[in-house]
Amino acid sequence: MLIVVVLLATVLLRFSIVVSVVYLMLPRSRACPRCADELVLIRHSVLRRLLPLVEHRWCLRCGWSGVVRRGARVPGESQSRVISRTARS
Repeated sequence: MLIVVVLLATVLLRFSIVVSVVYLMLPRSRACPRCADELVLIRHSVLRRLLPLVEHRWCLRCGWSGVVRRGARVPGESQSRVISRTARS
């Protein structure tokens, strides 16, 4: 039983290290990593509930799409530049 607990602990520790490193590697800025243009928020109802610390963004200029870290909301950010994606059942 002790061996199972130790192996499970090492797997969980490895998983937590990988998740934290991947989260820290995600870009924090709202600028595109390719062209430095502003990224548009794409709202996912499921992604927002499962992973509240990240958000999906898309660049209108070069077409880059990816996940970035959620930052503090900018007071001047326009709500018109948000694209909603609804979950279809």
